[in-house]
Amino acid sequence: MPGIDECLIEVMRLPGARGAAVVDWTSGLALGTIGESPNGDHEATAAETAEVARMAAEQPVFAQAGGPADPPVPAVEDVIVTTAPGYHILRFVETAFDSSVFLHLWLDRAEGNLALARIRLGEIAERLVLA
Repeated sequence: MPGIDECLIEVMRLPGARGAAVVDWTSGLALGTIGESPNGDHEATAAETAEVARMAAEQPVFAQAGGPADPPVPAVEDVIVTTAPGYHILRFVETAFDSSVFLHLWLDRAEGNLALARIRLGEIAERLVLA
């Protein structure tokens, strides 16, 4: 099972990938980064994307429907923000413990494939091992 660095290398193999990070959304810290950053600063990008992830993850409107007997499942799988030059995909990572980690992929709009990137990011997130 791959760790953070291996996962980030795999993410960058996606067509149109410009940069990626593994971010803790409670602290806003980047646990690992690779490639470019949209604003030239990976740490600032991690803090900014963590705000978006936190807003989505903590909103009751996105809460999973179900009863108290249902197993806890993250209500939000991913968040996609579309800009003129590209896409930002924030994919939440499920872990055995209370995870607050997500993968952030910055994808070039002209060269990338949003659907493929979303599927592959989900597969990579499932295999990510946080030690």
